[in-house]
Amino acid sequence: MKKKLLFILLLMVALTAEGKVIKVLAIGNSFSEDAVEQYLYELAAAQGDSLVIGNAYIGACSIEMHLDNLKNSRRKYAYRKVVGGVKTEEKGVSLQRIILDEPWDIITLQQASLLSGIADTYKNLPTLQRSVKLLATNTNAEIWWHMTWAYAKSLKNDKFEVYGSDQQRMYTDIVNCVHNEVPKANITKVIPSGIAVRLMRYHKGDKLNRDGYHLSYTIGRYTVACVWCEMLTGRIVDGNPYRPSTIKQEDAKLCQQEAHEAVFMQQLRQHVIF
Repeated sequence: MKKKLLFILLLMVALTAEGKVIKVLAIGNSFSEDAVEQYLYELAAAQGDSLVIGNAYIGACSIEMHLDNLKNSRRKYAYRKVVGGVKTEEKGVSLQRIILDEPWDIITLQQASLLSGIADTYKNLPTLQRSVKLLATNTNAEIWWHMTWAYAKSLKNDKFEVYGSDQQRMYTDIVNCVHNEVPKANITKVIPSGIAVRLMRYHKGDKLNRDGYHLSYTIGRYTVACVWCEMLTGRIVDGNPYRPSTIKQEDAKLCQQEAHEAVFMQQLRQHVIF
């Protein structure tokens, strides 16, 4: 009897420790490219999990554009896919085909960065959410939201004037949309990349972007990949052994810590005020 109980206990421990296989599709733009196409697979693999990552990519694509593309079967997407750590790309693909390509466990949506803090631009999100959910072949698929980041303070561009060229205002407007508009689409899970970037800026200054909009290829992308890894796998990313050679040990540690903090803050529906 004791041996049987011991066997069951060991089996439960083994099953708990067993790595997960998670299929995630980002329906996005260049900001999802920053988030999922570099470092994410490796971070998950380093902790024993395996990801199949898809990115339905059109630069600057908005909620409204994704919905129009879906309704009209437009073949406008670059379908980037990471399987076994190898990235492939197929151009001229419809969103329908991308959604049907795998039984995705998680499908993320996001707004174009310029519109991410403007509440009126979220009006079509409930329709997009329902349309994507209906197409998903995995009946248990979840639709999540990717909260993106504010532009760099140093950005000199007419587009930034929508927010008064004010990083704090843009960040606050994004947070408000995430808290007030996204739930209207029956989306409850949020990947808080924007919070993590805000936290890292407190430590590193405005050095997380390579062009004012997109993340740097080092700590910028690594920080956000850490956020995604923790959200997708449910494992605390702080302490993950994967660190690319281009990132210092102390910087990688900071990225992981602030990514974990961002996930914790989002769960509490808090946001950074500095």
